Amino acid sequence: MTTTETAPTGLRRAVTGPLLFLFILGDVLGAGIYALVGEMAGTAGGLVWLAFAVALAMALLTAFSYAELVTKYPRAGGSAVFAERAYGRPWLSFLVGFAMLAAGVVSAAGLSLAFAGDYLAEFLDVPAVPAAIVFLLLVAALNARGIKESLGANVVMTAVELTGLLIVIVLGALLLGRGEADLSRITEAPEGTGAAAAVLGSALIAFYSFVGFETSANLAEEVRDVSRVYPRALFGALATAGVVYVLVGLVAPAVVGPQELAESSGPLLEVVRAAGGVPPTLFAVIALVAVANGALLTMIMASRLAFGMAEQGLLPSPLARLLPGRRTPGVAILVTTVLAIVLAVTGELVDLASTVVLLLLFVFLSTNVAVLVLRRDAVDHEHFRTPVVIPVLAIVSCLVLMTQQEPRHWLLALGLLAVGLLLHLLTRGSSHRAPSATTPAARD
Repeated sequence: MTTTETAPTGLRRAVTGPLLFLFILGDVLGAGIYALVGEMAGTAGGLVWLAFAVALAMALLTAFSYAELVTKYPRAGGSAVFAERAYGRPWLSFLVGFAMLAAGVVSAAGLSLAFAGDYLAEFLDVPAVPAAIVFLLLVAALNARGIKESLGANVVMTAVELTGLLIVIVLGALLLGRGEADLSRITEAPEGTGAAAAVLGSALIAFYSFVGFETSANLAEEVRDVSRVYPRALFGALATAGVVYVLVGLVAPAVVGPQELAESSGPLLEVVRAAGGVPPTLFAVIALVAVANGALLTMIMASRLAFGMAEQGLLPSPLARLLPGRRTPGVAILVTTVLAIVLAVTGELVDLASTVVLLLLFVFLSTNVAVLVLRRDAVDHEHFRTPVVIPVLAIVSCLVLMTQQEPRHWLLALGLLAVGLLLHLLTRGSSHRAPSATTPAARD
């Protein structure tokens, strides 16, 4: 039995390979695909499918780094653990972990606003902000029940949202078979834009649809046989999502045309309407499930990350307290939920989503560099190893994507990181003052 299997931990190893696969797939197959196909078509025309393929390649580059480091250092805390070991700078380790934590909380806040928006309005006429708050509280309650119960709900919700995308693919294929769709559209770029520039611009949007796989690193302590299970689940889930996205990117512009997709706030619904036979309200339900599932998985990540960072002494120790009986990080769940509610009340969906991407690119950059720094750090168990060239390419891709962000998103992201650094310094100051108070007694 390996060291990773026998290492003591406060968290139960309740996550099997299939559950981890569905966790990652559910986090990747989120609300983005239901909303962003139209934006992508406006940038890439009919080349949406190729943009998804390019974005998948970018995501896989960083996924290789996660596969190596998660199986090498299987601890809750994810990227913060990697930064701590690689750089040996507590403040930098904290910033990496806090960027991940902030991205998770900001994402959940944005998803709560998406849940409380037009899709919910199809069924209930309620104010968006109160609905978002209630939604986040329900997510917190399910999170507190336990990781196995939360992932059990994820199995159902992932199946629903995947079914919705498969419906789009099947309906598109039927229309193509009947000659009612134009397959030549999938090679058309917008007028006045070169194909390469169009695909790259659209791939930057598509990349948002692939983020989420990194959250699984924070479940390392709860995965059974992590060295064998994690890489299979990670690459399998990304490949599955990538195939589904590419197929959706092929049929959607062929059925309704890039221009119509770009003008719609519910682009996949246009495909369903063109095909007929499926009630349009079905996609409102599926979109709500997709958003809810993404928020649940994101808050699972955020609370487990806060738990892991508290165990490392990077955050206040109360965040490492577990709920009696359930053995879930109750204090961390409470704090991250309150923060998400504050952001949902004060923020806008577009700005929150863009800030998430920028924060995660900082985390990805740190993780890809850490793989190279830690390559000679030996451990006493087998783990996944990636070729050196892959993290180098991943570093380049992260830098390219970061240069495409708007200045206002940089300001918000840097502001959040500044708050995190201040919190870290205050935590360090408190820990340094506590021993000094006992110094006289120690001398006696």
